[in-house]
Amino acid sequence: MRLFIVLLVSLSLYADAKQEMFRLYQTKDFAAVCNKGLQNFSANKNDEAFLSMYAFSCLYSDYVDRLAVPITIMKHSEEARANAAYFSVILMQKKLLFHALLDNYDLSTLKLPTTDYILSKVFDLYLELGKHTPKPYYIFQDKTDKHKSYKLYIQKSQNKNSDKVVLEEFYNSRSMQRHIYW
Repeated sequence: MRLFIVLLVSLSLYADAKQEMFRLYQTKDFAAVCNKGLQNFSANKNDEAFLSMYAFSCLYSDYVDRLAVPITIMKHSEEARANAAYFSVILMQKKLLFHALLDNYDLSTLKLPTTDYILSKVFDLYLELGKHTPKPYYIFQDKTDKHKSYKLYIQKSQNKNSDKVVLEEFYNSRSMQRHIYW
């Protein structure tokens, strides 16, 4: 009987966590959803709706590296597989861009799928440079909106293991958003 009560309490806590995550998702508090999802991940790893909400929240809050585990699990439905493929492209582009900017790796020969996500847009613009001399930063003009531009650079730290890729979005030369990826 005692085990049954513990099980019921645990299930209600997990249900409450998912409800709280959904409420936070609706209010667009994506970082909170991503963090709460990470805390409750093991209990919900078989729930594809949970995995999608968690992964999209991590994506929207620039925790792109947290997509790696959901990518490997999301395979039991067509929608989950499509989401996993979408996340895989973005994670790969982030890793390749990091490699190119830090190590001067030439990406000019690559032909890759793309997405509508901001990192993908800038990745595609970077690829269009072709083989080039590395710069401390890159400025790109958005192809569909002449008012939008992007600045891409590496934020160096004293500890080389903490260098970050920074992508800044501008609208009419006014800073709108800053994305930081490590």
